[in-house]
Amino acid sequence: MVLNLEDVIKLLLAVAAGGLIGIEREFRDKAAGFRTLIFICAGACLFTILSVNLAPDSDPNRIAANIVTGVGFLGAGVILREGGKVIGLTTAATIWLTAAVGMGIGGGQYLISAVMVLMAMVVLWLLPFIERRIESIRAEKRYELVCPASEEKFEALERLFVESGLTVHGRSHSKTGDQMTCSWYVIGSPKNHAALARKLFADHEIHEIRC
Repeated sequence: MVLNLEDVIKLLLAVAAGGLIGIEREFRDKAAGFRTLIFICAGACLFTILSVNLAPDSDPNRIAANIVTGVGFLGAGVILREGGKVIGLTTAATIWLTAAVGMGIGGGQYLISAVMVLMAMVVLWLLPFIERRIESIRAEKRYELVCPASEEKFEALERLFVESGLTVHGRSHSKTGDQMTCSWYVIGSPKNHAALARKLFADHEIHEIRC
């Protein structure tokens, strides 16, 4: 077997591309970090190279399709549900994108792969500042309250959320003995959340507050 210099260059470029994207994930201490994304990018690149070199007369799209499927399983492994929220979606999407970059490099599509790496760096490093700005004016929270069980009390609490300028996106309540546990998913400004919290803490009928 003859070692093809271009294939070696492709693998080195894939390692570099995966490393650049992985630095941001490692910096933010995500599940798929520096080494993981290097392996994903280089692995996708190697599979793409092998799909051409081992079977030059067959359809290389078969291996490419299997790469996408395999990476989908990797991405699903980092998606979790925590406190009513789904986390890990950005990391899963990053894994998927990194594999696509590796496939592009393996297929000799250097320019489009480089452009995608640059765009990924912009999205991962710069857009969080915009996200934080949005969160400073719009926050989503889950409130769980324990208080005496009565339909009137539940309706009064419901009005309290609305009067505080918050938008209710989901609610539930359950009764245990003479107590009920009520939950609300609400969206609004941090100022309105703070105003609501003061009202809830001032309500002596509320025994527990979790938010």
